[in-house]
Amino acid sequence: MSVQQEIEQQLQSTFAPLVLEVANESHMHSVPANSETHFRVVLVTDQFAGRRPVARHQQVYAALADQLAGPVHALALHTYTPEEWQRREQPAPASPDCLGGSKAEQR
Repeated sequence: MSVQQEIEQQLQSTFAPLVLEVANESHMHSVPANSETHFRVVLVTDQFAGRRPVARHQQVYAALADQLAGPVHALALHTYTPEEWQRREQPAPASPDCLGGSKAEQR
């Protein structure tokens, strides 16, 4: 099972989300080809009701503790309640281009 599949499975079982998008963005960073180290997660669940963004992120980090201790280097988290998601007039923000490591030196 790929790391992306592990993340999806864990988030599905923990949060029963209404919306879940997990994108491997490793190709946007200075890592070897076919890496699974950088991910973007959009997660919409009732479990975030009444919680501040930091608490929501902590919930996700706890659910993905095994992946974060191993292959996952970075998560871009976009966490919403169903009401917040419905009010959005656009999808979750895109991740910026990486400027770390050798990519910054190419400029």
